[in-house]
Amino acid sequence: MCPTDVTSRSTVELDADRAELDLCVLAPNGLRRGRTTGSCATAAVTAALRLLLRGEEVQEVEVLLPDGKHFLMVPIIRVFWLKSAQQITVRAEVLKDGGDDPDSTHGATIFAEVRKNAIGEVRFFAGEGVGTATQPGLRVAVGEPAINPVPRTMMRQAVALQLRGFATTAGFDLTIGCENGLEIARKTFNPRLGIIGGISILGTSGIVEPMSMASWIASIEVYVRVALAGDADSVAFLPGKIGREFAKDVLGLPEKRAVQIANFLGDSLDFTQTALEEEGRRLAVLWLAGHPGKLAKVLDGVWDTHSSKSNMAMGVVARVAAERGYPAALVAELAHANTVEAAMERLKAASNSGDAQALWIDIEQRIAACAQARVPAVDRVEVRLFDLHGNALGQRDD
Repeated sequence: MCPTDVTSRSTVELDADRAELDLCVLAPNGLRRGRTTGSCATAAVTAALRLLLRGEEVQEVEVLLPDGKHFLMVPIIRVFWLKSAQQITVRAEVLKDGGDDPDSTHGATIFAEVRKNAIGEVRFFAGEGVGTATQPGLRVAVGEPAINPVPRTMMRQAVALQLRGFATTAGFDLTIGCENGLEIARKTFNPRLGIIGGISILGTSGIVEPMSMASWIASIEVYVRVALAGDADSVAFLPGKIGREFAKDVLGLPEKRAVQIANFLGDSLDFTQTALEEEGRRLAVLWLAGHPGKLAKVLDGVWDTHSSKSNMAMGVVARVAAERGYPAALVAELAHANTVEAAMERLKAASNSGDAQALWIDIEQRIAACAQARVPAVDRVEVRLFDLHGNALGQRDD
């Protein structure tokens, strides 16, 4: 919900060049943005520290966003002292608001329990409803709470901010949880990924962009037509943020020529074909750039790549590996990897870099052929696959 009254502001001064990102301002597609579980956890940590360090019971806190330019104002449900004979602990709770995006954690209560430790470090623990990683290939190590790297950075930054003005070497233990998180996690891929005990604390930008929903499809058509306008000879479709730098820095495409298509690759290709037919012209090159966890699904005939409507892509990687003559034992390992990233690491370990690159080039070319069949008015479809860090897996263009 959008706040109608600001009741509490931080006593710690924010960076002067940051601007508030108001979630009441709609996204370009007319839908409402939300805050990630990572932003909620950071807000809870901040509120808990305010009570623990300053004795302030706040109703709203600032959360610095990873872009370095903005902050969020996040309401606090409640913050209070926990009774404990051994340790002084404060708990704060935040309502997860996913905006207009279909989000399994929307409406959940994310909490942080914060206490000092004597080792001078920030440590993370999984509270009730937050999972623990039990298999390799995730963004966190086996045995660690399922709190991804960007939310961890945001929480560490929040600790540092709240410690301004205090002469202390104390560290803090941050226990992050989610009420009813175990039940919520059953609606996600977490059990399949080997994340046991609850949800993951996620987010790369701190903001939930309302992309993965049916009403976003109509907006994508507008963006596709804008990208094609002006007799463009090439455009890029990006399922997510991975591939954005490639489109900008390598391809040199202006922002309007790179379309964020979310999970709707099939619809986006259909919109492209229709627009080109209406204009009676052809497009020289259509680029598809992103993570194979999304794009490789088309080799299974999946054109809406949302996790609720499709299986994960490890089976595709394994099938192509088998067709290329990889050993049966390795193919089985790829098929049963808990993530595509884990499959990537297994490929690196089992073969030289040239063999792995050749496999990814093969997958890129197969994806391109599938997409080409759906857009006959495009002269050439080019696919580039990247890992989660933006490293090229197949063809290199630099």
